Amino acid sequence: MHLFSRAWSALRGAVAGLSDEDFARPSGCSGWLVRDLVCHLVIDAQDVLITLVTPAEAEPTRDAVTYWNVTRTPPTGEDPLDALTVRLAAAYEEPRLLKFHLDDVGSAAGRAAELADPALRVSTQDQVLTVADYLSAYVWEWTLHHLDLIAHLPGAEPPPADGLARSRAMLEEMAGAAFPAAWSDQDVLRVGTGRRAPTDAEKAELGPLAAEIPFVIG
Repeated sequence: MHLFSRAWSALRGAVAGLSDEDFARPSGCSGWLVRDLVCHLVIDAQDVLITLVTPAEAEPTRDAVTYWNVTRTPPTGEDPLDALTVRLAAAYEEPRLLKFHLDDVGSAAGRAAELADPALRVSTQDQVLTVADYLSAYVWEWTLHHLDLIAHLPGAEPPPADGLARSRAMLEEMAGAAFPAAWSDQDVLRVGTGRRAPTDAEKAELGPLAAEIPFVIG
């Protein structure tokens, strides 16, 4: 839960520091500008609020890692929900309105997470998790989207180091294999999830794992 708060606070802070011009830059998400990604974060924050007030009686069916579905097909940005996000982002017209909405809903989601009982079971997407596992799963979401946010913003502050390390560990658990130890956590996450293609040298270092990437997780 501590990592959730750190990762979410850092991501919201990165959005708050964007210039109006930054919102029109491409993000690390295929087919999305920075403004589209920020709009997606508003929706994510709403999902967190909804889930934390949706208690469940059943035994957990997922944990922080198995919450995510893993495929081999990178997103194209043409999925109907992805396209809807683009239209919603455009409707804000002014970046300051999008910033305000994220700060408003995002702050509420952060407070709700801090107040939640870690052992409480909650339901989302027809699955049951403990609050602790649900919030831990979102460390992945916040960290990857922080990298997406700054993908074309040289000099921007990266995600917290502990969030990067945790997300790398989650990716390696999902992959069932370890990435080269000498690689930075950022390189592991970007290459492992298909956010950038590995160089020839990196492919050689990956060995058999090179044929398995990308791990598209959502």
